Amino acid sequence: MASEFLSLEEENYVRMSLLLTGISPRAVRVLFDSEFAPKCLYSSLKKESSKLRELKRQHIISQTQWDRLFPPSHGVPDSKRFDITLMITLLRHLTSMTPPAGGYDRLPKSTETTHGADLARIKFYRNRLAHLDDAKIDHASFITDWHDITSGICRIGGHQFQLECDHLKTKHLDQTSHEIMLEIKSSNDEIRELKQSLQSLTKQINTYQQDPLPMNIRGKT
Repeated sequence: MASEFLSLEEENYVRMSLLLTGISPRAVRVLFDSEFAPKCLYSSLKKESSKLRELKRQHIISQTQWDRLFPPSHGVPDSKRFDITLMITLLRHLTSMTPPAGGYDRLPKSTETTHGADLARIKFYRNRLAHLDDAKIDHASFITDWHDITSGICRIGGHQFQLECDHLKTKHLDQTSHEIMLEIKSSNDEIRELKQSLQSLTKQINTYQQDPLPMNIRGKT
């Protein structure tokens, strides 16, 4: 049942956002820490430094992420400071994890339940959520997607996440959730404006490249 502040479709979006940005990173971190023991994290990363430098050269790892892998001033890396994108990147490239049949950039079939497929599954839904313009999810899609995501979360992080996911699916969303929704809408509006500005600038650049001479001097040279 929708709250007095949000429509059902907006509630679905908020719940999905909290699932994918709040719960899923913690589940992925459980898997990450099982592959890269926290006490040995620095030595494990140091051993793979040549691969990591190549990933940075290819812009797969950003400078910000690099500084978390190898903190300046001889700091020690901590997986709690790694974002989900960085953890998935390291699991993909530095472990023997079997990739999903369609690769990491497509939604795996529901029958694929390996860790690699579940990482791709979480990545896919996070990306799709980020590209929703109206901040709404219809209820039929919500039910199907929620089951797909939470099943992957529990396989990756353990069944201790099941109760948390179940609670998030049904708990009352209060005024705080309404404020979150307003922030999401505001952010989406800003993103749309930035996209429109970028598209306009790109058109101007393309036009200039095709015909660089201003109208008032064209034909005078």
